[in-house]
Amino acid sequence: MNTTGVVGEAQSPASWLMCRIGDRLLAVPLDCVVETMRPLPRQAVSGLPEFILGVSLIRGAAVPVIDVAAVMGTPGGPVDRLVTITRDDRVLALAVGAVIGVRTLDEAILHDVPPLLGAVDREVLSAIGSLDSGLLLVLGHARLVPDSVWAQVDGAVPVTAGAAS
Repeated sequence: MNTTGVVGEAQSPASWLMCRIGDRLLAVPLDCVVETMRPLPRQAVSGLPEFILGVSLIRGAAVPVIDVAAVMGTPGGPVDRLVTITRDDRVLALAVGAVIGVRTLDEAILHDVPPLLGAVDREVLSAIGSLDSGLLLVLGHARLVPDSVWAQVDGAVPVTAGAAS
């Protein structure tokens, strides 16, 4: 799938932003993170994949809001925070339940995704583990928004000069 919104390398020794999605933890490579914020109003756009909750106007740009729980194939919960990430000069927002903090992860706690989870794209979910007695999902090196969707997103929210950021 040729897409944009690349998320960083899964098992690098870098720092990770720890988030909660439902009853699970999500590790997002810190070098991808732009900011965290409260959820903003979003506009539904027909024809987008189900895992895109809509488009929000963030800092004057139309940004797709990704349902991380749906992408990971895990039950979600309430969305209380957005984590904006960037790659290839594009920004997208990950809908999460909570932002817990930043930490480094010992590679010894991370394991390859088992074959029984074959329905989950191994580039999206690059590793799993256990952290503080909870299931840890590691966001991998994946492009979450297909190129074909970016054209729809770009035209979804009219951006006017002097729009509030």
